[in-house]
Amino acid sequence: MSPRNGLRFWVPAAYLLASAGMVFAVGVPTSRDLVVVWFAVGMLAFGVTDLRRRMPRLVAEWAPFVAVLFVYDRLRGFADGLVFPPRELPQIHVEAALFGKPIPTVWLQEHLWHGAGDLHWWDYVTWLVYLSHFFATLIVAAVLWTWLHDRFARFATMVCVLALTGFATYALYPAVPPWLAARHGEIGQSNRLIGIIWQHVPVAHYGSLFEKGQNYANNVAAMPSLHAAYALLIALYLWRLVPRWARVPLALYPPAMAFALIYSGEHYLVDCIAGWVYATAAFVAVNVWFERRAQRAPVLEPALAD
Repeated sequence: MSPRNGLRFWVPAAYLLASAGMVFAVGVPTSRDLVVVWFAVGMLAFGVTDLRRRMPRLVAEWAPFVAVLFVYDRLRGFADGLVFPPRELPQIHVEAALFGKPIPTVWLQEHLWHGAGDLHWWDYVTWLVYLSHFFATLIVAAVLWTWLHDRFARFATMVCVLALTGFATYALYPAVPPWLAARHGEIGQSNRLIGIIWQHVPVAHYGSLFEKGQNYANNVAAMPSLHAAYALLIALYLWRLVPRWARVPLALYPPAMAFALIYSGEHYLVDCIAGWVYATAAFVAVNVWFERRAQRAPVLEPALAD
């Protein structure tokens, strides 16, 4: 193996081993800044033989994308009551009208939740699917940037559009999630399950998200569900890029995320449906914009020599 090929193999391998060691030693990272740094190191590790060209391009192309996500993270907590007071009853009435009583969150927990002392496999799957939200979008962006670079800008733009439209909606319509409505006695029994399950997972640290993350979290940012929105956006964007066998898990990801959100008390089903509408709109609008921009680009014809 030549030194160049050795670098291509051993540096990514060392990165993957170090990542596994970090997860088992300190837990699964969920803070946006740490995850971004972690993935940036990975992208450079997989392009170690071309760092002189890749590193400046990484900074230039990822800086706007990451900036939007960081601004969204820091500002979403201020959307709570910024314009209007939190809304609790409208989404409950719509949920009951569409799906009956008890509403899906309450029904699922009545039939599947047996308490913190009696967790089942579906509880851990719910936790895993919910956790994937903090990585899936950035993983897709990193893979596209590293191996399908011409696809990266379009996907990053869709993610930014979703984040900004989601924040605008949270400011205009702050919506109370099921677990908080249950504490107010509006929907019956509904626990916030993710934090409970999190404490029983050996390679995860509950506090990394539910304690530190609360400094900029927004408990009334339920409509639309961006967890559901990003899951569908990933499926829509990757559908034509992946082999046929990969379309099965890709198609299952959005409904699995919706189930995890509804069962865990984080969102109503109508929140997830709204998130899917936002994702579809962002996917279509950004695709149309990129196609029109490509059509407006000047066509350079070869000069003919005399």
